[in-house]
Amino acid sequence: MSRGATEDLVAKLADYESSDLPERTKAALSLADALSGDRRPVVDGAFMAALREHFTDEQILDLGMSIAFASGWQRFIEAFGIVPDRWTEHSPSPFQPQQNVNGENRSS
Repeated sequence: MSRGATEDLVAKLADYESSDLPERTKAALSLADALSGDRRPVVDGAFMAALREHFTDEQILDLGMSIAFASGWQRFIEAFGIVPDRWTEHSPSPFQPQQNVNGENRSS
């Protein structure tokens, strides 16, 4: 059995709402979009009802926590300029000051 996403699946993610992905998958992706965007996330009654069509409250909590962790981790590594696949134990610290648009260190 192969693992991972196929090119076909990845292509569907760009417009998942109108894709032929399962409705449960679309609901999970919708929650991911809501929680990981730049705007303040809002899960109103209608959104919660839509999620409950596919998930239990416990599953929504688990899914939300997983999404929040992954999104937060991504923001963390981007903020510090970490490239996880290239950093090894004996490499210099990945926590180097990042430069702002003026070429100055952010901490300056």
